[in-house]
Amino acid sequence: MKKSDVTIIGGGLAGSEAALQLSSRGFAVRLVEMRPLRGTPAHRTGDLAELVCSNSLKSERPETASGLLKRELRLLECRLLECAVRARVPAGHALAVDREIFSRAVTGEIAGEPLIEVVRGEQKDLDLPGCAVIATGPLTSDSLSAALEHHFGSESLYFYDAISISVDADSVDRGRLYKASRYGKGGDDYWNAPFSREEYAALVDFLRRAPCAEKKGFEDSRCFEACLPVEVIASRGPESLRFGPLKPKGLIDPATGREPHAVLQLRQETRDGRLLGLVGFQTRLTRPAQRELLRLIPGLEHAAILRWGSIHRNTFIDAPRLLDEGQMSRARRGLFFAGQIVGVEGYVESIAHGLVTALNVERYLGGGDPIRLPRETLTGALQEHLTRPAVPFQPMNVNFGILPSIEGPRRRRRELYSSRSLDALKRFLER
Repeated sequence: MKKSDVTIIGGGLAGSEAALQLSSRGFAVRLVEMRPLRGTPAHRTGDLAELVCSNSLKSERPETASGLLKRELRLLECRLLECAVRARVPAGHALAVDREIFSRAVTGEIAGEPLIEVVRGEQKDLDLPGCAVIATGPLTSDSLSAALEHHFGSESLYFYDAISISVDADSVDRGRLYKASRYGKGGDDYWNAPFSREEYAALVDFLRRAPCAEKKGFEDSRCFEACLPVEVIASRGPESLRFGPLKPKGLIDPATGREPHAVLQLRQETRDGRLLGLVGFQTRLTRPAQRELLRLIPGLEHAAILRWGSIHRNTFIDAPRLLDEGQMSRARRGLFFAGQIVGVEGYVESIAHGLVTALNVERYLGGGDPIRLPRETLTGALQEHLTRPAVPFQPMNVNFGILPSIEGPRRRRRELYSSRSLDALKRFLER
């Protein structure tokens, strides 16, 4: 016999993971996704779990926060990570995926679950029976956003998220590029465009005066620091890009035997290698300006743009003030929130939050208290960020800085964080 029905609004990363977790626990799930009947400024398809920014789920190395989070999620039997592994493309130590293969894999997993019903249509209000999860992400529709404002009695927060340019691999001049990963780690899966001092100065000068796309009526332009448009970074100072996305450290140019003045990395985004993404090169420039921008990048002077850089609104709620420890609305029992709409940033973070929210829904429907993962884990530390009041509350992605401090040699500290986290999670799961 199936357990209580749960309605999930939003078939992105968090909503899809939550649906799969709940169905595997015997709950009947009604998953509502408005695409393709109603699009967004960033999505292209109606597939579930479509990736709209980078195709990278970041590093798998255990000494990185992203790699540790993935290890935690594997212990928690995360479903979407399995799909990502099946869709992976070469990217050194990073888990990068073919976007289409990944989203189709997730869509297929959900279609194969007899307890999940996928409903295509826009949910415009919070008139939802029983237990529900809102996982509509940063591009929540205007109608539902208005319903959320009415529900919480406050205005939603919002800012802009910028998307990187992607180009046709056959249109780049590979004779001017070289393959390497930073410090020689992870093979040679990245193409690198080296800048001389003069070329870099010309790029910065252009970015500081290039026209940006119209904001389409949005009132503000606050950007999450990890996804700043390159023109915003350039406006902060002439050297800012060299210490950000164009950092040359560890990328020796074999033609000179030295690090270039600056380097732009390009990463394979599809399994066939046809699409290359400009790593960390999010932009909101107009399309003519984006064409001119590429002409200033060595090796990309004649590159064909297959995916334009763009900017879109990112809406999230003040989770510590509006939600309880289980990410349930303080104003209505049984109404949960998951993913980027609560202020988690990043693909894997959204997946993780969808998983944890599913566990909390199960606890709630069983009459139990919210699950609290160990504070020493990144998943647990992210939970704590979402429940700790802050003014202003800002989105967060995982990093070792959110973990409790640890004693030990600085060189081994990340290794110690990782081993402590995994040990704590294993003990928690064995209880």
